Amino acid sequence: MNRWRPEPETPSAGLRDDSEALEWFALAVRPRHEKAVSRLLRYKGYETFVPLYRRQHRYGRRLRQFELALFSGYVFCRFDALVRLPILMTPGVIRLVGAGRVPTPVDDNEIKALQSAARASFPMQPHAFLTAGERVRIASGPLAGVEGVVVDSTRPFRLLLSITLLQRSVLVEINEDLVLRQREISWS
Repeated sequence: MNRWRPEPETPSAGLRDDSEALEWFALAVRPRHEKAVSRLLRYKGYETFVPLYRRQHRYGRRLRQFELALFSGYVFCRFDALVRLPILMTPGVIRLVGAGRVPTPVDDNEIKALQSAARASFPMQPHAFLTAGERVRIASGPLAGVEGVVVDSTRPFRLLLSITLLQRSVLVEINEDLVLRQREISWS
């Protein structure tokens, strides 16, 4: 059975010719609607980007692969911020990410870096945004409950454990999946 699928239109609907006015913005979308919203926006003529990663799940003896959004609940879209009503009227779009009613553009270099990594088919997966200097607690494993400060959030993940009284520190390399941010810790 041959089904007709509409081809994406050329970028003209709602877009102006001066490409300097077009910036990348993050759109908050309904959960698990990233691909559908992206498809609808491309059909309207907008440039979109939804970086994906592969995830495997085992159902009994079967193994199934899924392509999920790297940034769950978000779609990147390039448009003129002054003409945003067609974006907001797209089914599945909740809001533009920004401060109050003012959308904040995403750095063009960050989008280009993600697009390059996706084109090169590098394996990617979501990762907690941890910065150097952030206080964390180890959630599981032999060091469960230990608190420390992130020194380097790249691989290998480095955590600084300090004894304040002695003014001495130890640098530990651990798996970043074992770490909880200080604000994620419930002190019950």
